[in-house]
This record gives sequence, structure tokens and C-alpha cells, in this order.
Amino acid sequence: MNALRSILTIAGNTVREAIRSRVLYTLLFFALLLIATGSLLSTLSYVERERILQDVGLAAIRIFGVAIAIFVGIGLIHREVDRRTIYTILSKPISRTQFLVGKYLGLVATLWLQLAIMGAAFAAVSWLSGARFDAGHLAALLLAGAELAVIVGVATLFSSFTTPMLASLFTTGLWAIGHLSRDLRELGLQSEDAVFRGLAQTIHRVLPDLSAFDLTSQAVHGLPIAASDVWLPLAYATGWVVILLATASIVFERRDFR
Repeated sequence: MNALRSILTIAGNTVREAIRSRVLYTLLFFALLLIATGSLLSTLSYVERERILQDVGLAAIRIFGVAIAIFVGIGLIHREVDRRTIYTILSKPISRTQFLVGKYLGLVATLWLQLAIMGAAFAAVSWLSGARFDAGHLAALLLAGAELAVIVGVATLFSSFTTPMLASLFTTGLWAIGHLSRDLRELGLQSEDAVFRGLAQTIHRVLPDLSAFDLTSQAVHGLPIAASDVWLPLAYATGWVVILLATASIVFERRDFR
């Protein structure tokens, strides 16, 4: 119980610290602006206006959500070390793992709050433009939140042992590869080169397949979404978060802050 209370206390402090970040509000502003601009971009086409509007909106939510996770989240642990406040925190009856998990939960809570704001703006723009907004869009937003939870886990892992600059580069690179790994695997299956085929399959298996969290096409085109299309990616995200946090905790426990 004391451990849970410590984790929640750190999570709450992390939320308060994150929402004071100017970068967060800047990125959120541009995300909302792009969502609203989607209604103007859709007027450039005489066909599929609603789909263009929602493609732009969901893309803005996913991209800016990841940007907030990287640019706001990367510095949270480093800032504690740089200010040397981590010595004060760890001198109390709290473990490094509890500190790390608290930071993670606080950032995820902040990101889900931003996701809710962007989702509400997306729903409002869709409604004002006469576009459809239903359970498929809610499922797409839910899995976008699951993807953000994984990305925060990745950012937490890299932040536990390296500088903010390298952590941001590593996290961005893994995010890009995660969205390309499925296509890379398909290319590998069609390749006659056994080395490339094996490498493509290994990358797909070892790194998180972030394409699993993308239901944009199904939501925008009104395609049916099975329950397994939602709960399987959620279970997949949960597994990856556990692996990433466990690894980050092991690394962080062994880190020398001197």
C-alpha cells in the first residue's frame, strides 16, 4: 500500500510538472489547429471530403500525441537528475523502480488527457462538417492511446540511461521503424535474399509492431471492426509496456548518478 501511494504521488507530481510545459501547449495548439484545418483541406476535393477531413484529423492526433510523448516525456527523468532533486526523492523510502513507474504513469495520464482534448476537437469538427463519428472512431482513438502508452514506455527506457537528445532520437527512430516493420516483413517474404528475409522477420518480431494500433482506415471508411481488432492490440500494448518498464527498472537501478 505504501509503495502504491508513493507511485501515485510521483505520478501526480509528474502530471503537474508536465502540464506546466510550454512545449506541451505549443504542440497541442498546432494539433488542434491542424484538426480544424482539415475541414478547409477537405473543400479542395469534390469527392470524399469527409474522409479527407477525418484522415487529416486522426493523423494529427497520432503524430502530435507521439511528439508530446517524446519532447515532453524525454526530459522528465533527466530534469530530476540535472536539478539533483532525484537525490532528495530517493533518500525517502521509495525505490528507483517506484520512481520510474510513477513518472511513467504521470506522463501517460497527461498524454491521455491531451488525447481526450484532441479527440473532443476531432468529434466537434466532424459533427460541424456533417461527417460521421461513431464507435469505429472511438476504437481508433482508444488504440492511439495504447500506442502512446507503448511510446512512453520506450521513451522511459531510453531516458533511464542516456541523454535527452539521444533518447529522443532513439525513440523517434523506433517509432518510425515500428510503423514500417509490417511492410518490411512483407517485402522480406517476397525477397529471394534469405539474409534480408530473415532480417525483416526478426525486426518485426523483436520490435513493437505499431501498425497494430492503427484503425484509421477502418474508422474513416466505415469498415467493420471486430472486438478482437481492439482487445488484441490492447493486450499487445500491455505486454510491451510491462517488458519496457521492467527493462527500464533494471537499468535505472544500476545507474550511477554521481
